[in-house]
Amino acid sequence: MPATLNRKQALAKKNENPLLLHKNGHGDIEQNPLMKRIPASGRLRLTIVLIISLLTALMHQQAKAAVSPLNSDGPVPLAAMKLVSFCNNPKAGLDLQAVNTLVDYVLEPKPHKEAALPKLQDATGAYFESDIRISFADFLNYSYNSTIPSAVTSPSSLRYSRLLSSPGNTKKTPGNWIPPSPGGSPVIINETLRNGNTPDQTTGVYYEYDVKRVLILLNHKGRQVLITISKQVDVSDVGKKGFILGSDDDWNYYYSGEPGSAKPGLGWVKSYIYNFFSVGVYINSGSSPAMVRSGFFQWIRAGWSGVNFVQPHHVIKGMKRHDRNYRAILESPNLPASSEITSAYRRLSALPQSDLTKRYAVLQQARQSLALQRGKIKADDIKKHNDYFNVPREQIIEELMVEYLKLALGKPSPIPHNIIAGVH
Repeated sequence: MPATLNRKQALAKKNENPLLLHKNGHGDIEQNPLMKRIPASGRLRLTIVLIISLLTALMHQQAKAAVSPLNSDGPVPLAAMKLVSFCNNPKAGLDLQAVNTLVDYVLEPKPHKEAALPKLQDATGAYFESDIRISFADFLNYSYNSTIPSAVTSPSSLRYSRLLSSPGNTKKTPGNWIPPSPGGSPVIINETLRNGNTPDQTTGVYYEYDVKRVLILLNHKGRQVLITISKQVDVSDVGKKGFILGSDDDWNYYYSGEPGSAKPGLGWVKSYIYNFFSVGVYINSGSSPAMVRSGFFQWIRAGWSGVNFVQPHHVIKGMKRHDRNYRAILESPNLPASSEITSAYRRLSALPQSDLTKRYAVLQQARQSLALQRGKIKADDIKKHNDYFNVPREQIIEELMVEYLKLALGKPSPIPHNIIAGVH
């Protein structure tokens, strides 16, 4: 048998990919005739998908050693899913035993603060735990306050989070929480939100989607606890191309509005978040010094062509990104009092729509200039001013409030100080 044939066979053995190579009727190894019928552009895309699949599998194997799994047969994942079910259907009633199971788990000592969770509803899950040096009352006032937008304390994760509806028989997120006493009834708030996230650190993709959210404030064995439960309502809008402008910790992002990915070779990808659900547990864990323990159980199914490309270490990476910036804000000595942030929000909210739109246009143009300067976009990509007139009012205010926070903390903002009301 000719030596060249042996080499071809060896190559086929190495690739083990029947889509790319094929043995013909003469025993020779050649390109699969199925591939010949696919246009060159299609073959390129298929090859890229196959490469990504192989790389994903390799990364998954490497991640197994770094992320220890949480016992899938244990009560913790089951308890989390009971709360997710309650979020999806509040009429089912709150399972207090499931709440106790999760709170006790977050409080107990662990060798590792992160773990893989069992795959549920074809979504990939992970757990992540952290401690924040802040009093529980201040944590509530900054993070879950109707007059402080969510993106202000989560600027590396959220572009905006605006209220869509709040059922008439439930309470709205308060400006000031009244903590339940031991044995008192939990405070339960149901909301539906429209969320837009920031560009992913790897792909640059960002998404917009609706979520149901439940907030539960309760007293657990003398400790104040807040449970946050989120469940995506439907498949997200198509993922769009975005860029991180400089350090991710400076929270400067560019949003192109164009479907695809900023990662080279994946610009054509039409990706979606197919499903997302999570349970966050925040516990008053210490008073000297003041401390809040957070534990997050999160599942995500995202990718393209119906395939979930998310692995546990991807979920953990996203939670670590949020936690790093969240702690940096709440523990910053330069953080304004929550009352000051509330005042700035009210001043912006009182402005007429035309004034808000002008300020937002300045922000968007500054982002474009920064993206152009850094080589992320071309001059042809610059948008016109009238592209901003359809942006919802609450989204405009929230994005401007993030700029207010950056200026207050001494971080670089692409816009002048006088654009943000209350900042001089």
